[in-house]
Amino acid sequence: MNSLTLSFIFRGRLLITSCVLALLGGCISSGRYAPAPIEDRQRVKPPAQAKTTPAAPVNPKPVPQPAPVVAEPPPKSAYYIVKPGDTLIKIGLEHGQNWRDIIRWNSIDNPNIIDAGQILRIMPPMVEPGTEPVVVKPVTNPGQMVNTGTEAKPAAVNNPQSAVGNPDEATVFSWPATGNVSAAFDDLQNKGIDISGKTGDAVYAAADGRVVYAGAGLRGYGNLVIVKHANNFLTAYAHNQSLLVREDQSVKRGQKIAEMGNSDSEQVKLHFEIRKQGKPVDPVKLLPPR
Repeated sequence: MNSLTLSFIFRGRLLITSCVLALLGGCISSGRYAPAPIEDRQRVKPPAQAKTTPAAPVNPKPVPQPAPVVAEPPPKSAYYIVKPGDTLIKIGLEHGQNWRDIIRWNSIDNPNIIDAGQILRIMPPMVEPGTEPVVVKPVTNPGQMVNTGTEAKPAAVNNPQSAVGNPDEATVFSWPATGNVSAAFDDLQNKGIDISGKTGDAVYAAADGRVVYAGAGLRGYGNLVIVKHANNFLTAYAHNQSLLVREDQSVKRGQKIAEMGNSDSEQVKLHFEIRKQGKPVDPVKLLPPR
């Protein structure tokens, strides 16, 4: 094959190649064969959506809550705070109670020792039906008791005035001595009346009742008898020379319970008090007129 032939073949191939390249260039320029996009095969998780709570109603209806169960405290009058100089006898007299009951209600071991600021129950605790009463051993009586050693028998009322009483009350009172009133009732200075007399004059129970104290343990009263009556009444008979009754003894109106004297007093007299629920009242208003 000669050189002319080879040249012709070479030129023909070159022409064909140029045509192919021109054809491909047109396709690329027209976008028919655009390069494939690059795909990122690492999948990205969509962002987690925050959980939303449903909105509360504008005016929610309040749900009623059960009231807490609170034990009802006892009334304040059921307790007493001991003051300096107090004794159980004084506390009992001022609150219309037997001092021995106060000992029992408070489980006091030594009745001669109570402390200022101590809280004492002065009203009987509530007792459930069917419960048995607590038996308490006898305790020593604070203060020396003056007694003749013999129990006086009930005597007839030798008071010239007849006994009277408040028609609204069950207790009927009579004069405890025959002397004259030497000092009238004063709620601030004298919580009873003073009745004059001579040493050894008879002192009578002003009404039926039971002796809750007989002794000399209350300062300022000397030899003292306290009698408890119906309707929460107490009567007190102070400054006696001798006592003729003992504690827990029943007495009748007009019965001789003591003899007048001047114990813890500058003169012979009977200091007589009537108390209603521990509060002093004017005895003259409950005694028969003279």
